[in-house]
Amino acid sequence: MIAGVAGGSVDIVIATQRLLQGKVRFKDLGLVVIDEEHRFGVRDKEKLKALRAEVDVLTLTATPIPRTLNMAMGGLRDLSLITTPPAERLAVKTFVLEWNETVVREAAMREIRRGGQIYFVHNTIETIEKTAQAIRELVPEANVAVGHGQMRERELEQLMLDFYHRRFNVLVCTTIIESGIDVPTANTIVIDRADRFGLAQIHQLRGRVGRSHHRAYAYLITPPRKAMTADAVKRLEALESLEELGAGFTLATHDLEIRGAGELLGDEQSGQIEEIGYNLYMELLERAVAALKSGKQADLERPMDAGPEVELHLPALIPEDYVPDVHLRLVLYKRIASTQTREELDELRVEMIDRFGPMPNYALSLFRCAQIKLRAADLGIRKIDAGATSGYIIFEENNKIDAKHVLKLVQGKPKDYRLDGPLKLRFTHDARTEENLFTRIELLVELLS
Repeated sequence: MIAGVAGGSVDIVIATQRLLQGKVRFKDLGLVVIDEEHRFGVRDKEKLKALRAEVDVLTLTATPIPRTLNMAMGGLRDLSLITTPPAERLAVKTFVLEWNETVVREAAMREIRRGGQIYFVHNTIETIEKTAQAIRELVPEANVAVGHGQMRERELEQLMLDFYHRRFNVLVCTTIIESGIDVPTANTIVIDRADRFGLAQIHQLRGRVGRSHHRAYAYLITPPRKAMTADAVKRLEALESLEELGAGFTLATHDLEIRGAGELLGDEQSGQIEEIGYNLYMELLERAVAALKSGKQADLERPMDAGPEVELHLPALIPEDYVPDVHLRLVLYKRIASTQTREELDELRVEMIDRFGPMPNYALSLFRCAQIKLRAADLGIRKIDAGATSGYIIFEENNKIDAKHVLKLVQGKPKDYRLDGPLKLRFTHDARTEENLFTRIELLVELLS
């Protein structure tokens, strides 16, 4: 096989990690598809890319590792979601609860009565037999078997075949069943000490049930809330709230926020983000990616740029009686500040009128300021400060202002305009009303362009 891959007689090779070990050479590798990407380490994936400079890589996973998801969100990778489930597939009902013998027995009996099978995940091999015995005593009607990774290969294979052919109905096992197992008749899973598992791991385990048209159930058994870490509580809350089909991507974004995004150039697949916060991290990453895409060197020492400053000395805000919820107001301020084009700003204004009714004057002023800010950013203006009688404009060093326009203004109307250094233009005017001031500044910015 390996000789065929090197010689070019094999077109498509389907393999395990064996491809990454030893000296496997490809004649002309063009595409690498990595299924269940979350099972691979960074070095494994980088080895595949190192096989040839121009390799296309397609990774498939229900729950991307934070580092991979971060790459996609930062624009380093393209991302596509398959959100349509197979026909007649139902979501898995998820319950988070402390150990309760009555609930576990009821869950097992309900499944057995409808002719189904049950996974009981207990991830400690030393005590797995003891747990299996406890299940036998709790549910004497069930036929219980044990499976884990330290069993002989043949024995384990036979066990899984017996389970598939319904020769027993409760499988007490470790996370060995996490991926690649498809038993349509198994529709209940009980996960012991669910607080010790990762978010993606529980989502994968939960995906072992509900693989037919029957409703499936997942029971996550945890110790009392006080005995769990804060991160474990967040993970379990996310899992309980997101149980609909295709929730893997949303869960992965929760995982990214809980664990951090890892290193883009190192081996860590999680961590780092908490140092500076998720939003700032994404801004820094976007700036670096945009610079590299345009062929420039990313200037990492330059301070974060919040865009031009527009100070017109008049109230421009979202009033409390218009949007009462303070959190929602903050979200709207952030969305207004993050708009990149006039069209986006207009869409946001229409959305706010649709949600909250006609805008008060203060909110309209905020949108007009945002429009001026967008235009100023295009031209390379750093600051506009204006009042009723005078004001000034400060330009960036690298701006798109036509110097001839500025000189024409200064020479044509020396009483109204004067230069104060190479990057500052002072002006006087008579703009006593709010409307006059906005019109004056909008016209001036257009004149400069």
